[in-house]
Amino acid sequence: MAGLQSRSAMTLPCTLSAAFRNLSLAIPKRSFSTTPATQKIKKLPDYIPPYPYGPNYIFKQSNTGLYGGAMIQFGNKISKGRNEGKTRRSWKPNVRRKKLWSEALGEFLFIKVTRKALRTIWKSGGLDNYLLDDRPGRIKELGMFGWELRWKVMQTPKIQEQFREERKRLGLPEPPSFEEWVQQKEAEIKAKVEEETNIKEATKPIYNEKLY
Repeated sequence: MAGLQSRSAMTLPCTLSAAFRNLSLAIPKRSFSTTPATQKIKKLPDYIPPYPYGPNYIFKQSNTGLYGGAMIQFGNKISKGRNEGKTRRSWKPNVRRKKLWSEALGEFLFIKVTRKALRTIWKSGGLDNYLLDDRPGRIKELGMFGWELRWKVMQTPKIQEQFREERKRLGLPEPPSFEEWVQQKEAEIKAKVEEETNIKEATKPIYNEKLY
């Protein structure tokens, strides 16, 4: 008993100030957060040409599927009962995950697609025809996801053969590869910079030094 009393006396603080020193005032961290996670902007790989319209920063969700240009609509809910007035509300696009067949890729693709874009795909005659349409309005509807999928479809042997036959029919030359096109553009930019530099040096005023 004496040994237990001595051990307890050693572990317990002997003074009130020592007891307060052992207390911790640190606030424990919360294991959850009520703020929603920020959505990341989808980035295209380096080997894909840049999308001319850029990512959608207002409705970032549309960068991950075929939304057909649909976005969140905002408006008022008008009440006509006892609490007559207006209430702000929003209408989200009808997004579904559909299994669509791609003839060029030869497989089914599970894609997030809106009802609006799905009707346009059916009217166009399939997913490949929808993606390969080169009208500016269609390219703007594709978004980042559709632009990347369009590039993958265009690189398939079946679509490349169709393009080759169409060029022969129209009498057009074979286009350069992407690497050759990049080298050509770099050479044009370099020649333009050198030309501007030479013009600036030729028109540079010459100051005569005063002789004393």
